[in-house]
Amino acid sequence: MVEWQSHSGRNDLPWQNTRDPYRVWLSEVMLQQTQVATALAYFTRFLARLPTVSALAAASLDEVLGLWSGLGYYSRARNLHQCAKDVVVLHGGVFPSNAMALQTLPGIGRSTAAAIASLCFGERVAILDANVKRVLTRVLGFGDDLSAQASERKLWAAATELLPHGDSDVNMQRYTQGMMDLGATVCLPRVPLCGACPIAQSCEARRQGNPERFPFKSRKLKRSSQSVWLLWMQGRGGAVWLQRRPTPGVWAGLYCLPWFDSRELMMDAVPDSHRAMVEDLVPFKHVLTHKDMHLHPVRVLVPRASMRTQVGQWFAADGWPALGLPAPVRKLLEFQA
Repeated sequence: MVEWQSHSGRNDLPWQNTRDPYRVWLSEVMLQQTQVATALAYFTRFLARLPTVSALAAASLDEVLGLWSGLGYYSRARNLHQCAKDVVVLHGGVFPSNAMALQTLPGIGRSTAAAIASLCFGERVAILDANVKRVLTRVLGFGDDLSAQASERKLWAAATELLPHGDSDVNMQRYTQGMMDLGATVCLPRVPLCGACPIAQSCEARRQGNPERFPFKSRKLKRSSQSVWLLWMQGRGGAVWLQRRPTPGVWAGLYCLPWFDSRELMMDAVPDSHRAMVEDLVPFKHVLTHKDMHLHPVRVLVPRASMRTQVGQWFAADGWPALGLPAPVRKLLEFQA
């Protein structure tokens, strides 16, 4: 795996070939539930604005959420901000050098901690992200249900036993990166490229002829749906009235158009003198991990003075783009602006 990564793995991503834990940590958090192609632009923009953990710690949460806007799973951004502050306050601005200590920081779980520790500090510790789970369960023919914690623990133990020995400072960086690369580029969820796999001859799932059935997880995510009316109150010069979403909940902590569970409730929030000017825009669906959001945007031109008693505030046309906004709200405002 170490040799394969050096000549066939991914070696040109901006968070690779570095021992900087800030860059590795930022990439690991961004890549959770996000494709590499999407994370690349965010990673570059984030580093340009906040190049160090100290800069991130000193930034406001609104600035962090603004940079994160569109990536989704916004708890990652909130944890990222709090983690940076803890690194500065509790560790003098220096990331701990071992996985056990890294796991005490907000938003850093066992696999992320191991990735930072192995890639940056050469610690002999296993990672187990989605790609690595797929590689290991196929190679080992590990068919236990990963919905069960006991099965997860068994796989962690197996992953640890397979770690390379020798010069861990060199080998662990290549091995950890190689396992991630193998899962991302060769050992694909569907139609794996077994002919290009460096460990195909040792793969039990390939021998059985059914690699796609691994890994096995019986628990299915229950999906739901929700209809929401978004009131787009627009003032002179393109100003927009926005409210911060409560925590916890969907889009927690982000700025959003006022949200209502019915059109009747939405209309109650429109000043009486402007209800005749309400414009229903085309509804659309936004897909979250756990639910389908059926969004009904409604726009109305409203003088700023009439909104002084409502929860929220006006943001000028050159101000709202920098805020942390849910992706569908940002797209709506940008498209209709």
